[in-house]
Amino acid sequence: MTKVKIPRKSIALDMTAMCDMAFLLLTFFILTAKFKPADPVQVDTPASISDVKLPDKDIMTISIDRQSRVFFGIDGQFDREKMLEFVAGKYKVGFTPEEIKQFSLMSSFGVPVGNLRELLAAKDKVQFPQMGIPCDSAANELTDWIAYARYANPKLRITIKGDENAGYEVVDKVIKTLQEQNINKFNLITDLKAKPKIL
Repeated sequence: MTKVKIPRKSIALDMTAMCDMAFLLLTFFILTAKFKPADPVQVDTPASISDVKLPDKDIMTISIDRQSRVFFGIDGQFDREKMLEFVAGKYKVGFTPEEIKQFSLMSSFGVPVGNLRELLAAKDKVQFPQMGIPCDSAANELTDWIAYARYANPKLRITIKGDENAGYEVVDKVIKTLQEQNINKFNLITDLKAKPKIL
């Protein structure tokens, strides 16, 4: 007996709906993405073989540039607003709602509290001359920023992002400032280099 061959029919799929869905999703993600604001300072971090990844939120970053200036920043607009209210209360500086809003949009800053209103009034905050946050024994404002940031968000993970050409003395002052507040656990941000090959 001969087998009867059933003719095969090709399946036609209409891809129009899938293309429409892909472009809608792409448009949604582009429009809802939050861009990271520009940092006021460029920091060239040293390389290490550590591959520990930092979380995407609840991070406090203390940056030290090659001129040994200290910059401070935390993520979360609401946390920045609360932190600024605490600092304004201690230093008796009145900030307007517009200045508080401007501060909440900044990723980091590096000026003493007395110069903060000038920074917030500047149109180009990246080009504004920032001298760094004082962290010496005479006026250690960094202590207050760290303490009030932790009041605003107790879950913050502390990171130090130091330039490879920064002075050791300033890095030592920052670490001692953390230790004075019983903070002995923090991360150093570095670039990743290849691990050495084991022979």
